[in-house]
Amino acid sequence: MTVSRQRRGHVLLIGLDRAAKRNAITPAMYAELASAYGELNDDPDLRCGVLFAHGEHFTGGIDLPQWQGVFAEGRGLDLPPQAIDPLGASEGRRVEKPIVMAVQGWCLTIGIELLLASDIRVAASDTRFAQIEIKRGIFPIGGATTRLALEIGWGNAMRWLLTGDEFDAAEAFRLGLVQELVEPGQQLDRAITIAERIAEQAPLGVFATLRSARAARLDGERAEGARLAPALAALLQTEDAREGVAAFIARRPARFTGR
Repeated sequence: MTVSRQRRGHVLLIGLDRAAKRNAITPAMYAELASAYGELNDDPDLRCGVLFAHGEHFTGGIDLPQWQGVFAEGRGLDLPPQAIDPLGASEGRRVEKPIVMAVQGWCLTIGIELLLASDIRVAASDTRFAQIEIKRGIFPIGGATTRLALEIGWGNAMRWLLTGDEFDAAEAFRLGLVQELVEPGQQLDRAITIAERIAEQAPLGVFATLRSARAARLDGERAEGARLAPALAALLQTEDAREGVAAFIARRPARFTGR
């Protein structure tokens, strides 16, 4: 196995585990990662995921020789049943629960694209980033060309996509690619703290918030705005919504069940 899974309460820790190869991602490893995302999505007891990497580096990118056959056929990778594409770039379903990411060392190519597909990102201050596909005669197909400009602005995205240059964690933070910088070695603990804080909230409310924000990005503010009131009305019929009101009135912590 090259992807570890560990449950910590309502949080699933998902770890890239090919440290001897700088966590270079093979097709088989990507399929394992997709299966872990499927587990997170489909298990009602899980409320948030943390994606991290074992070893010194998050990832040196894809293991290109192992992917050439897939790319040459101009198709996506065949994933296991119930798996979910971690990049969320295909037409299949997307993970419906928040993903917090922790990165360190090298975070190249698909590493950046996994950041763009996640929701909150923590980086060690020594992390180094680069989208280097153009140095290999290809271009990014995991979301960098479609999402990076939305995250950091057109000119900033083109600066790094069209040169393949390396940038550091301070620049990633300035651009908004990562939300927090921490001392090296603290990135996973900080990501877990954030994930556990998310998991304390009403799960259905968290999932509805994430779904609404994503829909607004895809469909536009006005289209999603028309769906807000009906979605809230449905949410108010849940046990968690009633518990939230009861806890507020009683001035006690809420005990959410996800129902």
